[in-house]
Amino acid sequence: MKPNQLLPLLRSIHRKSYPAYKSLQGTYLFPLSLSSKEADSHFVKYPMAYKGMPYTLSIDHVQGDPFASPSNVSIIIEPSSHGFPEKCWQSTSRRIAFCDYLTRQFAKQISRFSFQAKGSGKSGLLSISQCGPEILERTACTIKNGIITLRFLIGFPANGRTINASELEKILLQFLPAAIQQSLSYKTVNQAKLRSVLYLADDQDYIRQQLKEQNLCAFVANGSILPRESGISNAPLKPSIPFHSPQSLELTLSLPHKGSVTGMAIPRGITLIVGGGYHGKSTLLNALELGVYNHIEGDGREYVISDCSGVKLRSEDGRFIKDVDISLFINDLPNKKDTHSFTTLDASGSTSQAAGIVETLESGSSLLFMDEDTSATNFMVRDSFMQEIIQKEKEPITPFLERARDLYEKAGLSTILVAGSSGAF
Repeated sequence: MKPNQLLPLLRSIHRKSYPAYKSLQGTYLFPLSLSSKEADSHFVKYPMAYKGMPYTLSIDHVQGDPFASPSNVSIIIEPSSHGFPEKCWQSTSRRIAFCDYLTRQFAKQISRFSFQAKGSGKSGLLSISQCGPEILERTACTIKNGIITLRFLIGFPANGRTINASELEKILLQFLPAAIQQSLSYKTVNQAKLRSVLYLADDQDYIRQQLKEQNLCAFVANGSILPRESGISNAPLKPSIPFHSPQSLELTLSLPHKGSVTGMAIPRGITLIVGGGYHGKSTLLNALELGVYNHIEGDGREYVISDCSGVKLRSEDGRFIKDVDISLFINDLPNKKDTHSFTTLDASGSTSQAAGIVETLESGSSLLFMDEDTSATNFMVRDSFMQEIIQKEKEPITPFLERARDLYEKAGLSTILVAGSSGAF
């Protein structure tokens, strides 16, 4: 620990060659002590560094030069400092949602200060993991025994390759303390918003539990907004038509906090999503496959919940396969290659999809998502006319369609399949 050495160290390396930044590696206690005259003179300039929330700053890795990947920095905050109650992390889903919330809040705060400190290359960059609409467990923010650890990046400032320590002072003594105070203290965060984040996690947990108890593989709440703005945007499309379940599949659940929610319950087994072009088949499938993760409030898909073991499968021409038993689907290859332990450096579309299903089974998954558009046609189906032309004993591929029921009844693997062109499905 270096409780009072940060300022002297910064002053001692100012205008030196960039590698001198390496001497800053270590941990520093905040708020800084007011015992020295140097600290007194800085109090007016950087008040938050001397009277703000207590935390430990750890400089874990210093970049080699201002154009290299930014430096790795972490913040460690004790429960007595941040003040968040234990209920925020009392369950796994709450813990993940809580850490996700803190990451988003901290990202919002540091974005105001990124590149406010000037210099060459990545000087002044402040960055943390970028969060999409999915609530994921990340190493960027963790909590253990009530201790919050936040990991992020700082571009240490320089002019050319000469250290500009006065700009780093701004980052470490002005920008960071302000961002930490606003995003990582229970007193300053929006407590109503935090409560809604935790309640949503409880409700999503409850739906996942109901999937198991009621032998379902997915649930889509009425009113969900499934379309996205574009192929490169995760934001909900506005305006768009809210989802509404067909009556035959409707189910009402009573959630712990939100109350009654009605939506479409997809039972275990084989489910087809059919329709014409641009009818929303792939949009629904995309929402379901991402339903293995919880989503943030306002995403439109927060109550689209799928079996968390679900896997999206597509053909992958050219993929590598190593010692996979694909004999369930492919046998009697012309080159007499053994399909009970199949290896190739350059798989075909059908072979890659066969291997993918076997790997899905071996991983312990119980749900498969497939889209006709991204599947190998000769692997998926062979119609009656083609069966007349090509005798079964001369065709090495057994189509997925002939195995789908066995996969569910004997191996417990449900399938949700999008189809729009072949009546054989």
